[in-house]
Amino acid sequence: MNKYELALVVNAKIEDEARNAVVEEIKDMITKFGGKDLKVDDWGKKKLAYEIQKMNEGNYYFIQFDAEASTPAELEQRLRIKDNVLRYLCIRQDEE
Repeated sequence: MNKYELALVVNAKIEDEARNAVVEEIKDMITKFGGKDLKVDDWGKKKLAYEIQKMNEGNYYFIQFDAEASTPAELEQRLRIKDNVLRYLCIRQDEE
């Protein structure tokens, strides 16, 4: 098992319920593909460095989890088509 961190920028124009539903759906996806020990860090609404889809703000989430090496590819394949996810990045964290 490797340690990963998934950074998400979610559409800030949607309501809180819809935003929480997006994050919950992504957490369910992670567990579906074998992820464990999920820790979600909500950074809240931040200004984007540049405009994305005519938006200047986004809600930032960082999800840390343990998973097999195939999990990030499966996640990215599904995150690519999610409507309310503006940007994402999944990286493997170094063992300390």
